[in-house]
Amino acid sequence: MKDKRSGGFVDALATFIVDKRRILFLIYGIAFVFCLFSMNWVEIENDVTTYLSEDTETRQGIVAMNENFAAFSTAQVMVSNITYERAREIAEHLGEIEGVELVAFDDTAAHYTDASALFDVSFAGGNFDQISLDAVAEIRQMLSGQDLTIYTTVGYDENATLRKETTTVLIVASIIIVLVLTLTSRAYMEVPVLLLTFGAAALLNMGTNFLCGKISFISDSVAVVLQLALAIDYAIILCHRFSDEHETKNARDAAIAALKKAIPEISGSSLTTVSGLAALGFMEFGIGLDMAIVLIKAILLSLLSVFTLMPGLLVLFSPLIDKTCHKKLLPNISFAGKFAVKTRRVLPILFLLLLGGAAWLSNLCPFAYSYMDIKTTKMTEHQTSYFKIMETFETGNMVGLVLPGSDYEAEPRLLRELEQREEVISTMGLSGMEAMEGYRLTDALGPRELSELLELDYEVTQLLYTAYAAEYDQYGSILSGIENYEIPLFDLLLYLKDQMSAYHISLGGEEQQAVEELFHQLDLAKAQLQSGSYSRMVVYLDLPVEGEETYAFLEELRGIIGQYYPGDYYVVGNSTSSRDLSDSFVKDNLLISVLSIVFVVIVLLFTFRSVGLSVLLIIVIQGSIWINFSIQTLNHEPLYFLGYLIVNAIMMGANIDYAIVISSHYQEQKEKLPPKEAIIRAINAAFPTVFTSGIIMASAGLLIGGLSAQPVVSVMGATLGRGTIISIFLVLFVLPAILVLGDSVIERTRLGKKTTQPTQTTSEGTVRLRGHVRGYIQGEVDAEIRGEIRGKLEATVSPTALVEKEDGDHA
Repeated sequence: MKDKRSGGFVDALATFIVDKRRILFLIYGIAFVFCLFSMNWVEIENDVTTYLSEDTETRQGIVAMNENFAAFSTAQVMVSNITYERAREIAEHLGEIEGVELVAFDDTAAHYTDASALFDVSFAGGNFDQISLDAVAEIRQMLSGQDLTIYTTVGYDENATLRKETTTVLIVASIIIVLVLTLTSRAYMEVPVLLLTFGAAALLNMGTNFLCGKISFISDSVAVVLQLALAIDYAIILCHRFSDEHETKNARDAAIAALKKAIPEISGSSLTTVSGLAALGFMEFGIGLDMAIVLIKAILLSLLSVFTLMPGLLVLFSPLIDKTCHKKLLPNISFAGKFAVKTRRVLPILFLLLLGGAAWLSNLCPFAYSYMDIKTTKMTEHQTSYFKIMETFETGNMVGLVLPGSDYEAEPRLLRELEQREEVISTMGLSGMEAMEGYRLTDALGPRELSELLELDYEVTQLLYTAYAAEYDQYGSILSGIENYEIPLFDLLLYLKDQMSAYHISLGGEEQQAVEELFHQLDLAKAQLQSGSYSRMVVYLDLPVEGEETYAFLEELRGIIGQYYPGDYYVVGNSTSSRDLSDSFVKDNLLISVLSIVFVVIVLLFTFRSVGLSVLLIIVIQGSIWINFSIQTLNHEPLYFLGYLIVNAIMMGANIDYAIVISSHYQEQKEKLPPKEAIIRAINAAFPTVFTSGIIMASAGLLIGGLSAQPVVSVMGATLGRGTIISIFLVLFVLPAILVLGDSVIERTRLGKKTTQPTQTTSEGTVRLRGHVRGYIQGEVDAEIRGEIRGKLEATVSPTALVEKEDGDHA
């Protein structure tokens, strides 16, 4: 009778999963159908500034602008190889297109230079309103014979573009994965099983993202590919365990035995990855938590698929797996182990010198906090148009001022002072907009002036002023004489519009059309520049988006504003968001670096129980991170700060697994072999796993970097792919030499029970043995031996073996 107590919980769980595989198939089938629908429920956030802390000026200013002001779509239309006179004609024609509200063009260098004209066009609708889409289409048709470049967000769906890119990346990555898995598999039919398992995990993750409410475009675009790269190892481990067990057991029993052994092994392997990703969740910049949740969920769902779906698939496809077995395709790399042994006294020293230089260079890495000016390997027409216009015109660095209330006296004084600064190209506000015949919108006019301006009867104008004063409880002005009462033109015209609408007053003919056009322009100005709580101004700076000079002027700008507006106000733009992101990066960089190392060290200590080994592994992977980013410094390429933080955490959490695999095999081999021989066997044993996982991760990263036009995603993919290649090289060629040279340090710093190295034993007579012996016992032997030997013994004996002579003395 079978002893039920012998298996334990893991054994019972493994048996249940394998025996109930048909029910699990049904559950997964239902879940897949649900996820096919629910993956369309996910909301995507494209603006990274929404993840800034709520106490930052940029975040508060954006909220205030979104709640109080309308945003109309715009376009920059550049026509090259054209005369100024022809450009003036085009500007007039553009203004006549239905849906075009405003065309800005003049003879300044901002709009005409080197035979190229730039028209700033504002539309009546939003980016996806039909009126804006039709207007852009008509502009393209009207200027089809010209050397035309249009940069606009009208009709540009970044999410759709990213998803197309992700699909392309997945297709190419799948081809590479199939080739890599074929090389490392033991049977060709194992590859479909692995792909089905991963596909299930990826679909579950995409289908459950809606539970997060809203996820960033970064998480949405890279989660699937990174999930594949980070979690494919788990399926490979179980698959190889099944192959080993299936040599002596039927498919069902082999699956149970394999799962029983794989659950603790795979769970332990996933801890470093999860811990590295968990460090992202502590970032002050909220996008770190967003990525941590999505990617950790991806890892957990990958584990779930491997533990509950894959065993059933292995049993189901076991006949085909048996028929498609093939010989080992991946060669041994004993040369790497021999190289490590020969260079063990030189290579670690050279690596430490390289480490120092890489650490210094990586600290000089040029970071970017706005990704608009980062060029990618692949660029969309949208990006190409932007850079072409930027290379021809200096369009200025736009900053928005969100100011409390509507102060028609303070606003013009502020604009005049700003226009006198050499850092300011131009400004825009209500008080700077001309209404008619030299009057600006915020100029205050009396009844006589308005009567002459609009050619209205003076008595009618007086009645209008009297009604206005009564409406706003300004009876003192009526009593003191309405002829001396002055009202800002903007407010008066809006009041007139409301009265004409309320009493259905119509002037008729051309006068009515002119008045309606004027009222329409007032509505647009009010929607964009004035609300009940705030007024808004726009300032164009002759400064770069990023840099200490820009940040210093922003502080001066705040001081100038404070002289006129004592209340709460906000300065919002790419420069302010870059400054806030820069401030958060300083904190997050240190936090991510420390936490990821601490979390991984804790896992390593529990895994190897050696302080020395844990430190050595961390040094190697940290070295790969520094070398990776020092290359960015040497190439003088700006690195988007978010890519640095994410790649740092992923490399520390995931690439460390390659070092763990080799170190684990080395520790096992050391129990029966000297260090020099143990490292050669360890590298050969670990190479298939490192090769498979590493090549998939590197390919995924490089594909994202090369095929994605989104700067954040592209930079992150490229640096992750390059960093993984560096990690693989260091793990295969530098780490082995460090392990052999530092073996004594590893053993001296071991926690708990100390172990000893295999020893060369010589004995003659009767010897009791229990353990691994390799050598000569009146003939060569390499086996686990339990019993007595009578004769001469010359062999390497593991430290766990009991070697005693018959008289009880140790041999």
